[in-house]
Formats: sequence, C-alpha cells, structure tokens
Amino acid sequence: MLQFLKSIFNKSKSVLEETDNMKKYLIIGLGNIGSEYSETRHNIGFKVLDALAKALDFSFETVKLGDVGTFKIKGRSVLCLKPSTYMNLSGKALKYWMDKENIPLENVLVITDDINLEFGSLRLKTKGSNGGHNGLKDIQNVLQTTNYNRLRFGVGADFGKGRQVEYVLGKWSETEKDALKERFEKTTELVQSFVLAGVALTMNEFNGS
Repeated sequence: MLQFLKSIFNKSKSVLEETDNMKKYLIIGLGNIGSEYSETRHNIGFKVLDALAKALDFSFETVKLGDVGTFKIKGRSVLCLKPSTYMNLSGKALKYWMDKENIPLENVLVITDDINLEFGSLRLKTKGSNGGHNGLKDIQNVLQTTNYNRLRFGVGADFGKGRQVEYVLGKWSETEKDALKERFEKTTELVQSFVLAGVALTMNEFNGS
C-alpha cells in the first residue's frame, strides 16, 4: 500500500510540474550586443523586447548568455531574453534558458528581422526555413528542428546587389523611427496574445497587420 501511495504521489507531482511548465514562456529577441548595433535593422528583436519591457514595466538584468527580464500575466510566467552570444550563436542562449527554466518548445517565440517582408510587416509562423538568417540558422542547428514559433518583423529590402549586410547592419531612417512606435505597440499586443491565446489565434489576428 505504501509503495502504491508513493507511486500515486510521484505521478501527481509529475503532472503538476508539467502543468507549471506549460505556464512558462520564453520570448527571445535576436540581435547583436554593443552600442554600434543597437539602432540597426538586424537588432529589431532587441528593440521589440525593450518596447515590451517599457509597456509592461519590467527591466532586464545581465545574466548568463544574455540580458533577461520577466513578467507575469494571468498566471503565466514569461521570460524575455536578449542573447549576449551575438547573432550567429543565438541557439546556444535559447537552449540554455529553455533547459534551465524547463520551458517547452511550443512556448518559445523567436523574434527576428526579415528582409523579405515590407518594413513593419509582421508574420508569425510555427515553422519554416531559416531564410539565410544566421540567427535562425543557429537555432535550427541547436534545436535540430525547424518547428518552432518565430515572429518575423519586416525591415524591407531597399538595397542594391551585394549590399545586404550593409543594409541590415545599417540604422533606421527618421521616417522608419517614427513608424516603429506604432509597430512596437502592435508587437507588444502580439506577444501578450501569444502567451494568453496561443499561436494559432494570434496568427489569425496579427499576421499581415
């Protein structure tokens, strides 16, 4: 009888832990550390998280492999990560914090720039190729799957042949800076929807907005 009760207790504990983990989320914004990169198109992931922190009143602290900030919303815990590994090793930071906090892959959202979308366009997807993006490429290699949630933020492709790197590492124009304010409000709403309503409903609501 004692062994049976222990078995029931362990199963119940496991179910509770699994339920708790399902309420934990990881939002990772891709970018490069350093002031020379802070206002560049490639760092839109960092900027989205900065805007989220301002809107929801939380702050970041420098810890292992990045800057981390947390907030809670309706019983769910959300960890926001800006990796310090540089873009090409984004997967290392993502995997470390996923494992450390026992966050399931379906509760992870990667935010990245995309030159294949018009400036300010938002596209949330549950899978897809890396599109030649070095950050996504490393995440794919580390996770060994292309099935993870990613929010692609359009930065446009206003560059000539062979000038892609220069463009994505270039800074926003004044017109773009003004437009970003409204876009950040939209991404803040999107992230909260992802956590509360799930990825499918959020895609229906925000894709193309």
